[in-house]
Amino acid sequence: MMKIWIEMNSDDMQETLTLKSGVSASLADNVLSVDGPNGKVAVRIPVVELNVKGQEVTIASQSKAKMNTAIALLRSAEKGVTDGYVKKLQIIYVHFPITFEIKGKDIYVKNFLGEKVPRIAGIVGDTKVKVEKEFISVSGPDKYAVGQTAANIRTATKIKQKDPRVFQDGVYPVES
Repeated sequence: MMKIWIEMNSDDMQETLTLKSGVSASLADNVLSVDGPNGKVAVRIPVVELNVKGQEVTIASQSKAKMNTAIALLRSAEKGVTDGYVKKLQIIYVHFPITFEIKGKDIYVKNFLGEKVPRIAGIVGDTKVKVEKEFISVSGPDKYAVGQTAANIRTATKIKQKDPRVFQDGVYPVES
């Protein structure tokens, strides 16, 4: 559990966050790298001052909104490297069976609506994609990379120039 202390210095506000055990942070060029058992997440927070001493991260800013944004990004990174983020998508097809093939950082969607050329969706960051029967599991330590990878798959299977009420084939989110 994180502990938060608030100190008021002249015009600057400052908060100190204590990281969970097993999580470490390092700072280089205002990029905060958070390491944990599930991987590493780099967070760039240019509008606040950051200091790292052991398990404590001190955030200072003149704006409460900027400071709260930095705290939310740090908490998101901490949760990602300890628990990870998972999004589940379901493959639905009526007309043609859709197949998925993962090659490196790309996902090839084959036979979507009977198309001869596969559609391609990109995998962002250290995200892992797993296809099991009619479900796709997207997981990783970075919340934004997981969400963007799931969005890339959804966008690649978007139906164009056909009535979506008739052609309901595609990939749809089931769990977040």
